[in-house]
Amino acid sequence: MIDIRYVQLEDKKFWYRLDKHLPEQEFNQKVLQKRGYVLLENHIPIGLLRYNLFWDNTPFCTMLFIDWQHQGKSYDKKLMTYWEHDMKSQGYGMLLTSTQVDEQTQHFYRKLGYKDCGGFVIDIPQYAQPMELFFIKSI
Repeated sequence: MIDIRYVQLEDKKFWYRLDKHLPEQEFNQKVLQKRGYVLLENHIPIGLLRYNLFWDNTPFCTMLFIDWQHQGKSYDKKLMTYWEHDMKSQGYGMLLTSTQVDEQTQHFYRKLGYKDCGGFVIDIPQYAQPMELFFIKSI
């Protein structure tokens, strides 16, 4: 049985097992603002999605992750589809997401109907990474 719900304070230990990038105060904001989801299989959390509002008006998926042993079961697609429907029900008409150009996730987003819409390179030594590729989708 699969269930998806908004992130709750009780999810903190699970959340930080998969998401090492989110500052603790931001986790609390995700809970308060309902800007994160947890995917559960048989009542056990196995995946997450978090988002922000880009330009304070456009939902931007900043993290999608399914626990390693549960990947390959289309749970990532279920979570993205759930988020898309939730954002549409809240009145949004456009979504954004991104991934690094050296990651396979870009193909996943394209299969879901997202289109390439640009990117940027961070070349400051302590923050350097491959180019970040942005995707856009009308909902």
